[in-house]
Amino acid sequence: MKNYLTEGFFGVADHAEFMSGLKHSVDHLKARAGIYAGDQLFTFHRNLSFLDDEKFMAAFTRHAVTPSEKAILWRQSVVAWGARNALRLEGDLVECACYKGTTARIVCDYLDLAGRNDRCYYLYDLFEHDPSLPHHAMPEHGSELFDWVKARFADCPNVFVTKGSVPEVLSELAPKRIAFLHLDLNNADAEVGALEVLFERMVPGAVLILDDYGWLGYRAQKLAEDAWFEKRGYRVLELPTGQGLLTK
Repeated sequence: MKNYLTEGFFGVADHAEFMSGLKHSVDHLKARAGIYAGDQLFTFHRNLSFLDDEKFMAAFTRHAVTPSEKAILWRQSVVAWGARNALRLEGDLVECACYKGTTARIVCDYLDLAGRNDRCYYLYDLFEHDPSLPHHAMPEHGSELFDWVKARFADCPNVFVTKGSVPEVLSELAPKRIAFLHLDLNNADAEVGALEVLFERMVPGAVLILDDYGWLGYRAQKLAEDAWFEKRGYRVLELPTGQGLLTK
């Protein structure tokens, strides 16, 4: 039975003491099997099925290189699952706020999207940040990030990387039929705006992943989205990963 342990926990007052306590907990398990530690998750006696998916793990290992990227393996597996579901449907894949493109690159490799002519992947981001923006900055934001991400997908002619503010940029380029949608905008107004444009384009059976839905720091998004979906007869499932899951 495989384990997956990282030191990627965020918002901890004393990280060293926290990790020491976590090690103490692991050492006192009756059976040290099926353990996952990282990204605010500590679980044990789990199957951790994604660790047995060799193709997914190869893609993840190839592209998740920073400590924070490595810590969110379980989140990445949820996105990969949703994207894989798209292959049995008609429509394209969309990610709003792709940042460095790590998640999308893992999905592309996992699903061999570069070799498919029946599927496109649309990625959106501002790629830069200034203090006037409502969401927080990320370490790699800057004037060179857009070109860097485009180069990352140079071998994928069916991946379209678009720079601009969501939802406004969606009027310039967006698919008419969507089989998978991933939102990670860190901003309630932007995510609701994206839903206003894109949700009706999701085909029946399409999966929506809301990356920030379960996190207290982004509670405003959850509240806004709950109200939006309630009007349409839907309810989002909060996952232990902090993501929200919904099937159209």
